[in-house]
Amino acid sequence: MNRVLATAIVGLLALPAYAEGDAEAGKKAFNRCKSCHMIATPDGDVIVKGGRTGPNLYGIAGRTAGTVEDFRYGDSLVAAGENGLVWDEAIFAEYTQDPKAFLKSYLDDTAAKSKMSFKLKSGGEDVYAYIASLSAE
Repeated sequence: MNRVLATAIVGLLALPAYAEGDAEAGKKAFNRCKSCHMIATPDGDVIVKGGRTGPNLYGIAGRTAGTVEDFRYGDSLVAAGENGLVWDEAIFAEYTQDPKAFLKSYLDDTAAKSKMSFKLKSGGEDVYAYIASLSAE
């Protein structure tokens, strides 16, 4: 094989894989999330009506975990935010697959808990893309 071609292939394999969620698929998947979460602007305009058991997800992209004002988070999620957890697509997708296991791993604390008991086995990237698209409006 040509040395240049071999070097190019090895270089491409070494690049990190960036998953980009599908906002349209995330819109459908968010129907399962809105029993606990809503999406509303800071001035109160409701974009997606939902429950208030979980925090408002408007502006989650790039936000430090556990910091929505006037929401009572669990201690472990607040601790994760204090330890630098910032929501991005990969973190969000991993967290939503198993919130309790994620916090235990992130905090290296077997006693860590999450108030979020729902597990989104797949499609977290899509839900994140959907929420981010609404927050950018």
